[in-house]
Amino acid sequence: MADPFDAALDLLRRLPPSSTQQNLNGIISLRPDLEEDLLSSVDVALTSKRCPKSGRDFLCCDYNRDGSSYRSPWSNQFEPPIDPEDAADLIPGGRVRRMEVALNSAVDVYRELYYEGGTSSAYLWALEEGFAGVVLFKKTSSAGGGKGSWDSIHVLEVTEATSKRSAHYKLTSTVILDLGLSSAAVDSLDLAGNLTRQTQSDNPLSGLRDSEIEQSHVVNIGRMVEDMETRMRNLLQEVYFGKAKDVVGDLRSIQPLSEVGRERDAHREVINKMGR
Repeated sequence: MADPFDAALDLLRRLPPSSTQQNLNGIISLRPDLEEDLLSSVDVALTSKRCPKSGRDFLCCDYNRDGSSYRSPWSNQFEPPIDPEDAADLIPGGRVRRMEVALNSAVDVYRELYYEGGTSSAYLWALEEGFAGVVLFKKTSSAGGGKGSWDSIHVLEVTEATSKRSAHYKLTSTVILDLGLSSAAVDSLDLAGNLTRQTQSDNPLSGLRDSEIEQSHVVNIGRMVEDMETRMRNLLQEVYFGKAKDVVGDLRSIQPLSEVGRERDAHREVINKMGR
């Protein structure tokens, strides 16, 4: 008999990506014992909450969740509040919290530059060796009968060298894209999917003081996230949308096929003459 967890993941991969959250909730209602494993393994569109202390929105994911409560990066408190003893183990402090604050400020500037709106959040937590974290971005838009949403989830793991002069960074990034169009001309059209990529690098840490090393981590993480997002954005544009355009062209030509054939023959003739 197949493992229920593997079967659930296989089922979710075969269902429409735009309905992942709905299907995930349905599976969890049937098998509540799989909830924690599924929520930590399946990427879904991000949701946001309002931090009551700062008045700012923050993004929710499995990495800042405890039950039905989520930690705000702005106040470093859970909303709704959780038991203080549990919170003490889940709320970062010291250098990890200082880096988290600096990283949130950095990604907030990045969000304004590249997204011109939307919501961003960053969360860090300590490991036995080094630290880990996640950087999140979400942007939704609706205009002219169309709608779209972009969700970026960047999970990172950082291991510092013994000398504190360099660190190893491992980044796993997922982009969830959901596009839709509804009009009298086309009725309704939906295009959704996700893309995951991973990279690793060793980067130097500048400075001798703790504050300088912490700032170096923020700079290195920000640079890796920016480079990865740019690559994935170009990949979606050039490969996936380009491929979709080619497939549609193969299914139904805009020009009569006789004209397309004559143009192809003329093009081939020019190429042959150039090669002589």
